[in-house]
Amino acid sequence: MSTMPSDEQLLELKGKKIPVTEFLAVFRTRVRNDQSVLLITQALKDVGLSTFPYFANCNARADVHIVALESVPAEEPGPQDGEGETDGLSPGALPQHSFRIGDIPAAHSGVDSVPSSAPVTQATYLMRTKNYSQVPVIDGRSTLCGVVTWSSVAKMYETGATPVLANAMVDDPPIADARADFFSQLPIICEYGYLLVRDSSGRFTGIVTATDITERFDATAWPFFVVGEIEFRLRKCLGTALDPDAIRAVQPNSPSRQTGLITDLMFNGYVKLLDGHQQNPALCPKADQNWQALGWTGVDRVQFVHQLDRVREIRNMIAHFDPEPLSKKLSDELRQFVGLLRQLT
Repeated sequence: MSTMPSDEQLLELKGKKIPVTEFLAVFRTRVRNDQSVLLITQALKDVGLSTFPYFANCNARADVHIVALESVPAEEPGPQDGEGETDGLSPGALPQHSFRIGDIPAAHSGVDSVPSSAPVTQATYLMRTKNYSQVPVIDGRSTLCGVVTWSSVAKMYETGATPVLANAMVDDPPIADARADFFSQLPIICEYGYLLVRDSSGRFTGIVTATDITERFDATAWPFFVVGEIEFRLRKCLGTALDPDAIRAVQPNSPSRQTGLITDLMFNGYVKLLDGHQQNPALCPKADQNWQALGWTGVDRVQFVHQLDRVREIRNMIAHFDPEPLSKKLSDELRQFVGLLRQLT
């Protein structure tokens, strides 16, 4: 979020009802992650405003009403004993738009290039000093002549061609618009090892390489897999140690939903099974019994439940699949917790 609106601009919104996407655009963002939500909420609070419904977790296609802070209705009491549990996910929390090649940071981080009049050595020197595998040959801001690669340079010398830039480059490199679907471009990146990205004006804004894809996968897709592993290991432990009645105690008070199966719980339910200080006093002694049944005498229960609840929060956050990857701090929390579970199971 590079530019925040002024107080005057925010106050001009008071009383208006606009799509949440348009509201986010006022703050120069289109994602709702932990950082943007915190900044927007504080900016609104500073001028005495809020939104209804709350912009951070409403449906991505909903309209939000910008209102005075004191006029926002108080939050209704939550469901009892897990009734209506959604684990914090609101409608529309799953991906609402395709993942685009322009969502990769390298696609808009700039391009180091050489002009067509440059000597071959200028391109190879740039590749050596910056550890590039390719350098585009661009005249002006958007006239692409080709791309110099180590392979194309080697081919020039092997064929005995005159060592000039025109003979040392690939003249049909892969190009994509920044708005192109990310997954449709993966085969091209796999084949060539890179992809030149340009914006709607035709200006080249970045190069996405196979390495960038690997890094993005680790930052964005990895949390989904590790949360899945955490849930698998939790269900294995809890499902083995606890009887069906213990599980039914935290399930919604409905005969059709009190199955007694650990596979029918979500993270909020796992927390209720083990938290000895939860809001529902009737579940606290049962949680004590559940913890004893696990037999984890060397594990600090309070810290374990706290970490488990943090995983629940992170799980709800990554379900939005925002273009912004999970922060290092949150990723480390997942790594620490899954590491502990691997020792216990």
